[in-house]
Amino acid sequence: MLHNLLLGLSTMLLCLMLQLVLVLLVLRYYRRNEHLIDSVSFAASLRVVGGVMLLLVIGNLAQIAIWGSLFLYLEEFGNFSAAFYHSAVNFATLGYGDVVMSEKHKLLGPLESLNGILMIGVSTSALMGALQNAMHRTLKALENKVDSDDT
Repeated sequence: MLHNLLLGLSTMLLCLMLQLVLVLLVLRYYRRNEHLIDSVSFAASLRVVGGVMLLLVIGNLAQIAIWGSLFLYLEEFGNFSAAFYHSAVNFATLGYGDVVMSEKHKLLGPLESLNGILMIGVSTSALMGALQNAMHRTLKALENKVDSDDT
């Protein structure tokens, strides 16, 4: 059990590092596209927020792949596809139960679920921050345009 706990916590730390890098990439992407957000176009803001969402989803899928690779390394599954599927079910906390791991490594499932809850929460927070900021700035640009058209 201690071995699985150490494996799980180490994998969680690796995923946390990946998530931090991902959030930094998202911030960089957002800053590079701020000029689109400061326009009166909601479609332009939506494109930027959509890009943020895409980057975050790719990051979560990479974390699922990390856990799936661990399961494959531990010989819990015969191929990466099955390991990735099981990992996705755990990470998203769906818990279908249609595929289960052996008694030897079953503790890793709940650890991955805990990791998924935390990392999806970070992704959701980053996405909502971008969305709120983009909508605020787009509305402000629209108000400024209306004010300048009135004068």
